[in-house]
Amino acid sequence: MIGMVGETQIAAVGIANQVFMLFSMFLFGICSGSGIFISQFWGKKDTENIKHVVGIEIFSALVVSALFTLAALLFSVNIMGIFNKDAEVLLYGSKYLKLVSISYAFTAVTFCFSFALRCTEKAVYPMIVSAVALLGNTFLNYVFIFGHFGFEAMGVEGAALATVIARFIEAVLIAAIVYRKNKILAPNLKDIFIINGAFFKKVYKTTVPVLLNEVCWGLAFVIYSVAYGRIGKEAIASIQISSTVQNLFMIFCFGMANASGVMIGKRIGAGNEEEGRDYAHRFAVLSVFTGIFIGFMVLISGPLILGFFNVSQGVLRDSYAVLKIYSLAMPLKVFNIVSIVGKLRGGGDAKQAFIIEASTMWLIGVPMAFTGALLFRLPIYGVVALTTLEEAVKFMLCMYRLVSGKWINNLVKNF
Repeated sequence: MIGMVGETQIAAVGIANQVFMLFSMFLFGICSGSGIFISQFWGKKDTENIKHVVGIEIFSALVVSALFTLAALLFSVNIMGIFNKDAEVLLYGSKYLKLVSISYAFTAVTFCFSFALRCTEKAVYPMIVSAVALLGNTFLNYVFIFGHFGFEAMGVEGAALATVIARFIEAVLIAAIVYRKNKILAPNLKDIFIINGAFFKKVYKTTVPVLLNEVCWGLAFVIYSVAYGRIGKEAIASIQISSTVQNLFMIFCFGMANASGVMIGKRIGAGNEEEGRDYAHRFAVLSVFTGIFIGFMVLISGPLILGFFNVSQGVLRDSYAVLKIYSLAMPLKVFNIVSIVGKLRGGGDAKQAFIIEASTMWLIGVPMAFTGALLFRLPIYGVVALTTLEEAVKFMLCMYRLVSGKWINNLVKNF
């Protein structure tokens, strides 16, 4: 919908959302690290320790959300200026960022409970809540962005307000489900704010590599945006549009990654290591075929979806060129995500997953982005093509680790 307003607005929102993406990487790291223990405790049928882990998870997520909200409220213009110096982009982006940051605490609560529910094989509840929030957000976007039902057209600020309201509703719904129907995941105030030091240390010994993994991943994509921003605001708009189209289909990938982590973690926590290894092999094959399917869908649906955006022909042309590159690299990308987020983490091999992710992004992907943008001065699709070398190397490293069998670790055996 922001794409219908204009390319300056979509570039501004795209840049402002880099902050949310980095924030969500912190949340994803905290929740994924905690999820490893929740899944394995679930396999062990240790419900008391599950509640303690959820308490640590919520406390950590709320601290991070407070820090990000404060930074967005106080330094929105400075943050936007890191990516682009265009006056209009700074104006629209800073307004959006200040308002949308109010939703960060609600998002933290939703992340924590949604991950915990999935890790205990209650994935239907987060799905329903997400669907309600998505429909509500879409309707409110329509009302506030364009000014319907008596409301004034608010543009990017309307999009931010819609997000805040939708995230609040989402957090309330997911918390109500947990505290009424899934009490093993419902920590009291003592579980959240009075934390056992020894237990906290054991959980965070595994959670820290996952958190670092996600933060490095998020920071790398922020740095990618800095490189793209040096090409111009049209390049930022193209990346924002093509990423939006790609993300419509990446839900298959992340759903599979989360499912594999839960299923494998549960088997290993229960002591069925061979069954966990067998699941990993099956998910490896399934992820490649899923990547081929997603790539095909991105390729054929791209022109249709791009037609909804009110941007120049040059931006549309570059956006579709980027989508073609995304589609070709998709089988490797899906395999890598499912391996790192699902199989390796589910198996308790978070440290090695971090090493693989961080080394390929920062030693290959980020240097390629700046080399293409600043040294070779390639168009945006050329820079994106260079960064896909990262996925090829990552694929080889993931395959080697999985074949070695060293990724299987029962973390809850001695609790």
